[in-house]
Amino acid sequence: MSYEISLSDLTLTHGRRAAVHHCSGRFAPGSLTAIVGPNGAGKSTLLRAIAGLHSGMEGRLQAPRAQIALLPQAAALDRQFPISCLDVVLFGHWARAGAFRALSRGEKQAARDALAAVGLEGFEARLVGSLSVGQFQRVLFARLLVQDAPVILLDEPFNAVDARTAQDLVRLVKRWHGEGRTILAVLHDLELVRAEFPETLLLAREPVAWGPTAEVLTAANRMKARMMAEAWDAEAEACLRDAA
Repeated sequence: MSYEISLSDLTLTHGRRAAVHHCSGRFAPGSLTAIVGPNGAGKSTLLRAIAGLHSGMEGRLQAPRAQIALLPQAAALDRQFPISCLDVVLFGHWARAGAFRALSRGEKQAARDALAAVGLEGFEARLVGSLSVGQFQRVLFARLLVQDAPVILLDEPFNAVDARTAQDLVRLVKRWHGEGRTILAVLHDLELVRAEFPETLLLAREPVAWGPTAEVLTAANRMKARMMAEAWDAEAEACLRDAA
């Protein structure tokens, strides 16, 4: 089965407001790609669309959605609900087990093993509301381990975490890449992108550059993205470029 993700003249909107428009390209199976760009460039919207969670779409998007695991921005998740770390990780089984089948002893052990793998052995009963930002991000990565998906989408996975946590999670991402998984990550740290991500999409609502990271993150391309961001009209409706 192919796990390629392809975009053809893809336009994504919020109502009539454009978030991403006229984006074409492909994420090859087994690729490790950073998605970077100014704030408001449509990076998170693109990830959600690939995961099948965004409805305002024109053009074509092909993605193996049943094979995708998405890690959303931690800041967007409500941690006030009284749920344990183990229960959060167990949610990773739902795609295969369904919401109503009782989980097996082996599946529960896999969740405990995943917590141990991200450095949280003994945290099974801890409520997520009591965790630090870094600890909570480790829990979310443990859930990804349980999901065991061939395509992984990460939305700002290292944002606001301490340096040690970031290093540990980067090592996990590199391990997944070594296993042949397709990984897309929205990132802001360009030095990290240059060091660890061989492919990059520079997005400013439209693609500015897409390809090998060294060729994408040039000063000229970054300046172009900045100028495009400064020219954005927050009230502009979706661009309806003639397909011809």
